[in-house]
Amino acid sequence: MKDISDIQTGLSTVDLLRPQVRALEPYSPIMPFEVLAARLGRDPSEIIKLDANENMYGPSDKVRQALAELPYPNIYPDPENRLLRAGLSGYTGIPENNLFAGSGADELIDLITRLFVGPGDAIIDCPPTFAMYSFDASINGGRVISVPRHSDFSLDMDAIAAAVTEHSPKIIFLTSPNNPDGSLVSDAELCLLLDLPLVVVLDEAYTEFAPSGTSRLSWPLDCKNLIVLRSFSKWAGLAGLRVGYGVFPSELLIHLWRIKQPYNVSVAATAAALASLDDLEYLQQMVVQILQERKRLYKLLGETLYLHPYPSHANFLLCKVEGRSAQNLKEDLESEGILVRYFHKSDLQDYIRVSVGRPEHTDALLRAL
Repeated sequence: MKDISDIQTGLSTVDLLRPQVRALEPYSPIMPFEVLAARLGRDPSEIIKLDANENMYGPSDKVRQALAELPYPNIYPDPENRLLRAGLSGYTGIPENNLFAGSGADELIDLITRLFVGPGDAIIDCPPTFAMYSFDASINGGRVISVPRHSDFSLDMDAIAAAVTEHSPKIIFLTSPNNPDGSLVSDAELCLLLDLPLVVVLDEAYTEFAPSGTSRLSWPLDCKNLIVLRSFSKWAGLAGLRVGYGVFPSELLIHLWRIKQPYNVSVAATAAALASLDDLEYLQQMVVQILQERKRLYKLLGETLYLHPYPSHANFLLCKVEGRSAQNLKEDLESEGILVRYFHKSDLQDYIRVSVGRPEHTDALLRAL
């Protein structure tokens, strides 16, 4: 019998990787705050985390109770997420057969990309925006056609139409409110995009912080080429539990069910989402508090000489840093235990993004600034 030390295949497993994976630029997530706290020599409870648009009020107490009393964590979850989809139908008014739940909206973005994009297929991305759209397309060997936004972060509709004509993309991904600036896609813009020969994916992860009437959650019931995504991460405070959902045209859902992982939403995430939907009064009050604090934070940041904040319809504010280094500002705040997101890319140079936290978080940030 051969000894394992005698086995010599001469094969490098890296040579077997898909070329698009070897060439892929990795997604750059934020550093876990426990890791950063250890690096700064601080307890995690001392960190003011305003870098990832999380909800600093946290979830409803009903969520904590539901998780503490979780009856069957040893049993696999329902592959069809029937209880969750029924709860979502009651909340949204959308038929259950048009609802699909996922492990965060990120999973849905990945599944949608896999439905349509193979090697050589194209998507349209409109940076600056959420990086997962281009990331997932690249994983699947797709081409990312970048159509940058105008300097005020509005969409370049003429350039999008030209890109569709030239490249025949299958999908355009849009966030409304957009991350990182908080701007909205207008009805007129969306209608023009829906007339184009491609699938429009509208990511409404932050829509609960936008004005009433700006969501298009019901539109996919009448528009066969529109998908609308939502998340429990922001407004419901469930970012750590990973649960999102989408509204899809009926003819697409048949194929989506075929490619999903069977147990994609955990029993804990399902219980937390249902408990959240059972405490809408708390969530609505919390949204009001966040909106009030957003208004206050916008005013105070605007009074800081080296910051230029942009109006936002989300739970964050993007600021242009002028007259000093944005990177040094981010690092100086970090040394004070305050985390903000720093951008220095070709389409977003010398910017920081500040999540809206509690009033005491705003106070600490302004003292540090």
